[in-house]
Amino acid sequence: MNHKLRWLFFAIVIRPLMIVILGTNLKHPERIPGDGPAIIVANHNSHLDVFALMHVLGLSRLKKVRPVAAADYFLSRPLRSWFARKIVGIIPIDRNQVGRSPDGRHPLQDISDSLANDEIVLLFPEGTRGEPELLKELQTGVAHLARRHPEVPIIPVFMRGLGKALPKGEAILVPFLCDIVFGSPLPSGLSKRDFMCQLNDSIDSLSAELGGGQWD
Repeated sequence: MNHKLRWLFFAIVIRPLMIVILGTNLKHPERIPGDGPAIIVANHNSHLDVFALMHVLGLSRLKKVRPVAAADYFLSRPLRSWFARKIVGIIPIDRNQVGRSPDGRHPLQDISDSLANDEIVLLFPEGTRGEPELLKELQTGVAHLARRHPEVPIIPVFMRGLGKALPKGEAILVPFLCDIVFGSPLPSGLSKRDFMCQLNDSIDSLSAELGGGQWD
């Protein structure tokens, strides 16, 4: 990862985009983790989601922020792979891997390594971008992370508007106000089922705080 280029990209491109073009409205900034390790779990409707989260975390935390992203998509082309690794700083995950790799490595080990390095991991448990402003079923990988790292706070986040500004399949950004609301850390030590219930309830509660995920 090139930290200098990364800082310049977010300072010169992303920060003005989020403030001037999209008018980002942040609720409960006091719930943003001061440092890592931490896991931020958010809904996912647009490529802008990761940039919006990294923007509100601030330039001072940028070195420690690592988004989890699909290796089959982001590493599929040389330029896209370079940008994803060197500028965005993704942790690439093989979505098709079931169980340990042939060399015995756990599929979540790269995320665990990042947390051990006191980094803030961004995770989108829907697995892929959904339809604008519609929440898909959350996958349970985050519950496994919660069990592997009960000491790490997991903070739910709900974002609204980014799926309208740059929906899946579109290349031209449309100016659209966006909202980001941070929740409180989820309880630790829960079973997978109870954790997923808590996560879904928290996301629903944050969505309701913004008046729901959609506009009339």
